[in-house]
Formats: sequence, structure tokens, C-alpha cells
Amino acid sequence: MKRLMLSAPASGSGKTVLTCGLLAALTARGIGAEAFKCGPDYIDPMFHQKVLGVPSRNLDLFLQGERGVQKTLAKQSRPVALIEGAMGYYDGVNGTDQASAWHLATAAKLPVVLAVRPGGSSLTLAAQIQGLQKFRPDSRLRGLLLTLCKPSLHAHLKPILERETGLPVLGYLPPLEAACIESRHLGLQTAGEIQDLAQRFAQVTAQLEKTVNLDALLALADEVPDAPKARGRQGEKTCTIAVARDEAFCFYYADNLDALEAAGAELVFFSPLHDEAPPKADGLYLGGGYPELYAAQLAQKTGMRNAIGGAVASGLPTVAECGGFLYLQAALQNAAGEGYPMVGLFPGEGYPTGQLRRFGYLTLTGDRDSLLFRAGEAIPAHEFHYWDTTANGEELTAVKPSGRSWRFGYASESMYAAFPHLHFGGETPMAERFVAMATFYRKRTRA
Repeated sequence: MKRLMLSAPASGSGKTVLTCGLLAALTARGIGAEAFKCGPDYIDPMFHQKVLGVPSRNLDLFLQGERGVQKTLAKQSRPVALIEGAMGYYDGVNGTDQASAWHLATAAKLPVVLAVRPGGSSLTLAAQIQGLQKFRPDSRLRGLLLTLCKPSLHAHLKPILERETGLPVLGYLPPLEAACIESRHLGLQTAGEIQDLAQRFAQVTAQLEKTVNLDALLALADEVPDAPKARGRQGEKTCTIAVARDEAFCFYYADNLDALEAAGAELVFFSPLHDEAPPKADGLYLGGGYPELYAAQLAQKTGMRNAIGGAVASGLPTVAECGGFLYLQAALQNAAGEGYPMVGLFPGEGYPTGQLRRFGYLTLTGDRDSLLFRAGEAIPAHEFHYWDTTANGEELTAVKPSGRSWRFGYASESMYAAFPHLHFGGETPMAERFVAMATFYRKRTRA
């Protein structure tokens, strides 16, 4: 098996479209491919999965640690894996290179192809790439791809860049309307929202077949030594966990769902947006997403809201992250500031702030044992949201890498509800704790 990272000097360089196009091109050649995403982003893996039909997994050194990342990489089951980088190549935690794409490439020994969007420079662009090559003792950089680059510019730049940097220019992606995907406050629109996505990627793939040397690209990928494959524990299912999954709630790490199943949970998916009531279950997982875009429709599902509120209030083990947390509030405003009733478990109202709130990595601790945490444990997490609420809770402590701290969240023996997203593929057995409490709830309520 082979692995290769696709990174860039900065966000907005076209990494996601390029990654998806390359995945589709490899698939069209009959080469089994799969994808991973560096960092905590949910949206890019949804595009990967749309192309491949199999989950794309996140690799995050802050959330998982190096051992957790290696466990996730060990789940690779197809001959070629493309790993999409995050942000700028060296951009990591709090102005350092920690948990950056470069850090991941170094820890996982990945060769890297840099996606570069040229703009108004030629030799200076070579100097910038040289800077990236020399910034750390081993940059891991092995090749270049040019994005938003016209054929004539590619012909001009290729000899210059190869002469000055020593890196092969493997091809280019010219300006294409199909490659332009609209953004919103959390980044790209989700893959499920773009009706003609398959046709768009088909055009991108056809173009890459003409203008990218796929054989040379694959030649740069490193062979992965044979290693035991990661396997979830097989055995009796001890509980059922209902997972909200639809247009409003779509942010889940694939490893989180894997970990719950490996710990003994049967996952049952449902839609708060379209269904009338939740399924009978022993636990509830409300992930993040865009509930603010569907506040009016969610409010119309009175039976769903009442059933969820009653079950959680009665002690149903529940994890509610970010959008799921907003759903449990008394009300939620849309982008226009129009408020709609939600579940009502908490007294607050979610509202748009017009800016990122508490963005980035953080560490969580609780003063007492709760569903996912033990007293005093430091749990890595990540926040990314433009909405806030008037009732954030104060049962946990968050600390940013900068040292800033605050109280927030709701945590009890049956609940985690707060804005930060958690990754169950790290060192702390959060999935096992969730399943254990759901199993206990099942025995207590179904005896």
C-alpha cells in the first residue's frame, strides 16, 4: 500500500477539489483509493466520502496523539491513500508547527506534494517554495502541483520551479467553473448540499487526466510496511445508540462511530429534521452541523423535540456537540435573527455572532466524574462555530494553548453537552464510557 499527502502554503489553494479529483482519477484507472484529512475539519472528509463511497478519516495529532493517529492510519484498506493537509503546511497550534500538516507528515513519514496557486510571480514563487523546503530540516516535500493555473503559465513556470527548487512539477489544474465551490461561515458548503457535485468532479477528473502526470504522482508515494490491520472488537452488542444524521446534523468523525461500535454499541441513525420521533435507544448522539440553517423545520417537529427532551431529562446517556448542543437549547435563531423553539432542555437561546467564537484547539477538564470525563482528566477538543448561546453552562473548564480559560458546558453522569467537538480515537476511553453507561441504562430501564 502507498500513502501521499497533498498540502499547500495556505488555505484557499484548492486542496480539497484537487484531492477529490485525484481520488476520482485513481478510481477511474481501477486503482483502489481512500482518503484521510489532517486536522479537525468535518467538511472536507464529506467531499472525499462523496467521491469514494467510503468514510474519510481525520488524522489529528492534538486530538488523538501520535499513537491514535497511527491506529487510524492502520485502518487503510485500499492500495493508495491520499491525505489532505490543513491550512498552511506549517500552521499548527497557537503559532507553532505542532499538529500541523508538516508535523503529521513527519510523524507518519509521509511524502508531500505541494499544491501551489501561482499569482503574479515566477522566480519569486520559487523563492517562496525554497523557503518552505528549508524552514525545517526535513520538509518532506517531494513535488508540486499548480492550481488555478493556465496552460501558458504552467509552461512558463515549470522549468523555473524545477530548476530552482529541485522539485518536479507534476501538472496543473486550470481555472474551471466546476472547481469553484461556494463557501459559508464554516468553509465549503457540505457535499450533500451541492446537487451537481458528481458532474462537477467528473469535469475536474477529466481535466486532471489530461494535465497531471498521475504515474509520476504515484511514484512519489511511499510504500507502507506491512502491519497488522486495526480491527474493532467483535462480539455481542450491549446497547443501542441513536445517532442524529441529516442535513442539520452531519459532523461526525468516522473514528467516533467506529469506536462506539467496537465498544459494543449498535448505532441506529435517525433524522430530527425529517422523522417524527427518535428510535428507541439506550443512548443519544447529537453531532454538530448546521441546525441554524434549518431552525424553522426543526421547530415544526414538535413530537421529535418533546421526545428527545423528555428522554434526556430522564437520564438517557447523551452526547451533544456544537450544533447538537444548540438543538438542546430553548430556542435557536437563524441568520436573520428569527428565533424558533428547540428541545428546551437548557434555558438558553442560540444566536448568530457574526464571527468565530472561541475558535481552535483547547483542553477540557471536569471537577467531578461525568459521562465521558473523570475528575481532573485533561481532554483535548476543538471548537469552530459562529453561533453562541445565552446558556453555555459552567460545569467544565476549557484552557486554550495560549493559557486563556473559561467555564462552560453541561456534564453529568449521563451527559456531555457543549460546543467543543471530541475525538474518540485518542488516549481517553470516552467511547467505552459512553457505551458502558448506555448499557447500564438499558439494564435499568428494560429489566
